[in-house]
Amino acid sequence: MQLRYSFRLYPDTAQRTALARAFGCARVVFNDAVRAREDAREAGAAFPTAGELSKKLITQAKQTAERSWLGEVSVVVLQQALRDVEAAYRNYFASLKGTRKGPKTGAPRFKSRKDNRESIRFTANARWSVTDSGRLNLPKVGAVKVKWSRALPVTPTSVTVIKDAAGRYFASFVIDTDPAADAARMPDSDRAVGIDLGLTHFAVLSDGTKVDSPRFLRRAEKKLKKAQRELSRKQKGSKNRQKARLKVARVHAQVAESRREFHHQLSTQLIRENQAIGVEDLAVKGLARTRLAKSVHDAGWSQFVHMLEYKAVRYGRTLVKIGRFEPTSQVCSQCGAKDGPKPLHVRTWTCATCGAVHDRDHNAAKNVKTAAGLAVTACGAQVRPGRVLAQRDEAGSHGFSPEPRAATRHGVRGRRPESSGFSPRSKSNPGSERDHPTPSPR
Repeated sequence: MQLRYSFRLYPDTAQRTALARAFGCARVVFNDAVRAREDAREAGAAFPTAGELSKKLITQAKQTAERSWLGEVSVVVLQQALRDVEAAYRNYFASLKGTRKGPKTGAPRFKSRKDNRESIRFTANARWSVTDSGRLNLPKVGAVKVKWSRALPVTPTSVTVIKDAAGRYFASFVIDTDPAADAARMPDSDRAVGIDLGLTHFAVLSDGTKVDSPRFLRRAEKKLKKAQRELSRKQKGSKNRQKARLKVARVHAQVAESRREFHHQLSTQLIRENQAIGVEDLAVKGLARTRLAKSVHDAGWSQFVHMLEYKAVRYGRTLVKIGRFEPTSQVCSQCGAKDGPKPLHVRTWTCATCGAVHDRDHNAAKNVKTAAGLAVTACGAQVRPGRVLAQRDEAGSHGFSPEPRAATRHGVRGRRPESSGFSPRSKSNPGSERDHPTPSPR
């Protein structure tokens, strides 16, 4: 498995100037390649190959007065920009044919000088290296100071230098992990757990554990509001506006990193303690169109589930995702009777069949575990709740024998399905966010 390791860079003034020059040259070559492709398409000619573009846009362009400054940066950076164009068009055509998974990808567009995020890539041909003092030596940039938070498992073959919207620099390495070392880090476990994701509690486990939602964006709203107000009052194009924009970007970066760290710690803990995990496949896009959109995005369910997926593959765990239409909040986890949909403000309910009192989220977590096939009996066999006959106080025909029979016009009527406007369950969201105080972080 390939993983990305990112480390903070602290370039000095001269190195920042050199990196800005490299970012600009890579952007120009990228835009020239896109223009050459578009010109060929409009003329009805064949697309130029990567070799032709490299010769025309790099080798020959350096010899002209208009593009002579391309020689001030490493040629590997320019060649990787052409590779990015090729990859963008390859993904675009694969998306048109339907052979590429995921959402549709549009045609490559020109990069703007006003883009707040820039990146360049150095391969082994650029002869970059890590010095004995721990600095990252980049060609025509110099030895840049690096904050190494951990040691790299293997020696990487390429490095990507990234400048984010907050003006910070990072060195990103993509390496292959060692399966034997990963297996040794996570010994086998005999535990299984079901997870119910929500807003009041970020996660409720089938064993009764409840993890509070930190709500990082909600806690930073006051600071973010002040920074955005200052940004709106600055004149466009001025240096003060650029400084105000960096303040807003830093607040957003801090919120995103805090949320990502929380997701990493919780997902690693669940993967370490459980051999199998069941989780529901929520439709976050549907929930993001409701009045709870800000809280849904603040929770970051998709990022958390994605971390569970790749960590389960890496450490040999089992992750089961059940369908979003599974009525986990309507079924009694003890007898399996379906009690029907319930309003959001109903947090506890009593089963009309067996009389068990359920916490809404805990009951859903246990149903997620059962629906994923992770629940076991005392003998070790997997079980699922069996069907329960309709009671006399439920909707349907009464006075007939409870023996099963063929469906007729006197058959028992089924309950109406949920009439929600979106696909995921609404059981994990509180009736009103204002009725619940913001919990303390972790």
